[in-house]
Amino acid sequence: MITSQLFLFGGTSAWTAADWTASDDRVRGGSSQSYLTVKPASSTARFHGTLDITTLGGAGFASQRTATSSREWDLSGYDGIMLDVESGDGKMYTFIVKDEILPPSEGGREQAGISWEYEFRVGGKGVGQGDGAGRGEGGCEEKGKREGTGVTKVWIPWTGLKATYRGREKKDSPPLDLKNLRRFSLMMRRYGYAVTVYGQDKDSTADSVCASFFGTQEGHFSLVVKSISAVKKTKEKGTQAPTSKETIQDSYSVDGGRATSTSQRVSGDDQQNTGFLNWVSGMCIVS
Repeated sequence: MITSQLFLFGGTSAWTAADWTASDDRVRGGSSQSYLTVKPASSTARFHGTLDITTLGGAGFASQRTATSSREWDLSGYDGIMLDVESGDGKMYTFIVKDEILPPSEGGREQAGISWEYEFRVGGKGVGQGDGAGRGEGGCEEKGKREGTGVTKVWIPWTGLKATYRGREKKDSPPLDLKNLRRFSLMMRRYGYAVTVYGQDKDSTADSVCASFFGTQEGHFSLVVKSISAVKKTKEKGTQAPTSKETIQDSYSVDGGRATSTSQRVSGDDQQNTGFLNWVSGMCIVS
């Protein structure tokens, strides 16, 4: 149950196109291109464009990020991010948070830093191949609830974010500083791993589905978002113990305004895929 909600973009804080800017693989010689088109009449923003995976040998990406490098968001009083999505195309998207923006290199290009990522899919009819587990608290067990208006709510707890550096998981990363968040991004790229799927088709109840997505995606993409907000929820009583097929793996929890190391349940199948996933994620260059 939501006890507090702060709209960051959309909702009571209207979308403004100038708040966002493209960050595509063109900065590295690629051909992907993204846009964020604001529709005031419907109070939505459409993240769309074309993902090219041939120019850079399979490592393409297209993203929109917050344009400012000076603003800071203190979201330490909240439990995570809620995306209210009006429609999706069934492709996999990545929501990214940063708490540090490094100064430009000597050549003027922004330096890569640590990113905190969460992957999800909305709409479409496929759920990828194989069985996997969502990352962090909520993961596979979280419900993606669709309202009567057709909006799908994608819940991203801080515990669901994974630290990465240039697309590779960085387990020794400093904890996420929730008091000083500096950037939010939406990204489309080729490769994926364990994701949470919401609303596979228009008749779906929009319960989340655990799915491992090891395939490729390219071409046109479109995700219509009504709002991005920080949310505080009432805590559920008790936790479920791991089953015999699950083990404990590092994750993150909120402690004093920072996301710090704790543990999560992960299926045995995910452990077998770890080496492959690390190799695959390393193919993506994330700025």
